[in-house]
Amino acid sequence: MNSLESQSADSGACSELQTMIGDSVERLFSRAITPSVLADFDTHGRIDDLWQRVSDSGLPHALVPEHTGGSGASLQDVGAVLRAIGYWQAPLPLGETLLATALLARAGLDIPDGPISLIQAGRLGDVRLTTDAHVVEGRAEQVPWSRACRWAVIADTGRIALVDLQHDSLTRSAACNFANEQRDTLCFKRTPVVATAELKLPGVSEPVWLLGALLRACMSVGALESALDKAVSYANERVQFGKPIGRQQALQQLLAQMAGAISLARMTTLIALGSTSDYLEGRLAQPQRILFDIAAAKVCAGEAATLGCSVAHQVHGSIGFTHEHSLHQVTRRLWSWREEFGSDAQWAHLLGSAAIESGAQGFWHGLVERDLWRSRTQVA
Repeated sequence: MNSLESQSADSGACSELQTMIGDSVERLFSRAITPSVLADFDTHGRIDDLWQRVSDSGLPHALVPEHTGGSGASLQDVGAVLRAIGYWQAPLPLGETLLATALLARAGLDIPDGPISLIQAGRLGDVRLTTDAHVVEGRAEQVPWSRACRWAVIADTGRIALVDLQHDSLTRSAACNFANEQRDTLCFKRTPVVATAELKLPGVSEPVWLLGALLRACMSVGALESALDKAVSYANERVQFGKPIGRQQALQQLLAQMAGAISLARMTTLIALGSTSDYLEGRLAQPQRILFDIAAAKVCAGEAATLGCSVAHQVHGSIGFTHEHSLHQVTRRLWSWREEFGSDAQWAHLLGSAAIESGAQGFWHGLVERDLWRSRTQVA
């Protein structure tokens, strides 16, 4: 049993829907994502066949309400999907599409078919919706999967807009992250929006940036679990001087440190998923708490990625750095994802600055309540 399966088995609090979604995505990815599929993606960047299988399963619309054709799942329900993306290194914009469809549904907009990318105005470029919100202007950097996606959701000052990424007014500079996942720079020159609407998320001014950080944290936890499984398996199989290297105390200590960091990252992401689900469903009125929880999750996931990649490669030795070994499929994604939607250092700076500003009188209360911004009215 791998760590992803054991996590589901050990969680007595899982709802029937969570269990069903987790089992479904586990079966799908374990069969569909093979070493040859990942190798083909590295060479050609193709995702069409795999996306069709995922689309047929209904996963991209899991967060869409049932009355509009979705599954009606909560963000907490799809936590297993986000972790599975990382565990199986799924080369797909599934996480982005899940978030994009949820935002579109919340704004009352029609959801198009196919994968959807995400852009946060005010971050990584100067892209913006015009005053009348009918056209998009500016540059957006590191746009995830923009060549694989026909559509993108842009969030800007309390509104979101759906944009056609194949419009003639848009120009693209192709780029990729370490994992060969598309991260292009897009230049919009009065690109018309397909649809736009107000997005009601009180106190959250940058929903794509904030929820995108949670997305990457959850995916990183899954990838870390995969790296740990690979490292433990290799340590038990690799024999040196007549015994498995996993019996060496120094190696055991490294693996224990890695497992501890992953456990911390997993717990913080579960807390963040729970509080964010409560906020989106109206059970939590304090947006500052989800900022605290998501920031903590991104920090812990990023720090665990740095440690976990180091330990996994130390355990594997030289073989782990070869293209033929599967470890690089995990670690290249972890190195990329820890920097996306804000690095652990950026989110730690946000938390640290808030802690300092809260002062000696407010720090402990703010920490216990997970609200270091209680005197502020807006969450960035």
